Amino acid sequence: MIPTSLRGYLFDMDGVLYRGRRVLPGARALLAALDRMGIPFALVTNNSTRTPRQYARLLATMGMRVPAERIVTSSVGTAAYLRATLRPGSRVLVIGEPPFRRAIARAGFVPAWEDVATIVVGLDRRITYRKLALATAALAGGAEFVASNPDPLVPTETGAMPGAGALVSALQYASGRKPVVIGKPDPRLLHEAMARIGTRPEQTAMVGDQLGTDIAAGRAAGLFTILVLTGVTADRSPTDADPRPDLTVRNLNDLRRWMISAPSR
Repeated sequence: MIPTSLRGYLFDMDGVLYRGRRVLPGARALLAALDRMGIPFALVTNNSTRTPRQYARLLATMGMRVPAERIVTSSVGTAAYLRATLRPGSRVLVIGEPPFRRAIARAGFVPAWEDVATIVVGLDRRITYRKLALATAALAGGAEFVASNPDPLVPTETGAMPGAGALVSALQYASGRKPVVIGKPDPRLLHEAMARIGTRPEQTAMVGDQLGTDIAAGRAAGLFTILVLTGVTADRSPTDADPRPDLTVRNLNDLRRWMISAPSR
């Protein structure tokens, strides 16, 4: 049962609101219902391949209107971490796609392949052996290791595909180094999202499709956790090590029905 104390919702995107380019059942109706009821929500994604503005435009093409200010990505979190830990103008080796590289550059750092202070790793669908080799050499030389997120898989219309975590794991195995992880299951992106919608942990629910990232981050942040079976978890069986959600629903249509049937807030 959904607690009556909830005042806001955080949603993962890939596998929750859409899968590939396909809108998932109930996504448009649920976000519209939250707007009608005056319940604030934000989107929190580990995906670093788009900027918040690009995500807002993508969602609009699917009939979901969400301001870019309410979309928190792992690129946003990674750039904030680097600003807090590196001198402006430091050289950073970036494995990731153009929006991720631009986010690092706009934060005041110089993307480079050698003589770097830090390597940062996001999803890169054009990964090459040379990129992995240069990153491994940088780690051997003492560069800090930062992962935008540890997701082993990303949901697509044709099934789950390797995520940023697969690249992070390859570098971790090759170098023997553990990264600082920015995205979920670390709760820092959720704290940023709650600050944007003005809710406290005990008033907020985290809705996601991955037990090891979305649900783990929600539990670490003290949120009510809701697993939706339209993404990665639908493609694999949970293990004993996976955190357990407070509520499991088939899709967002079911969640909307739960919300409507809940006692008045």
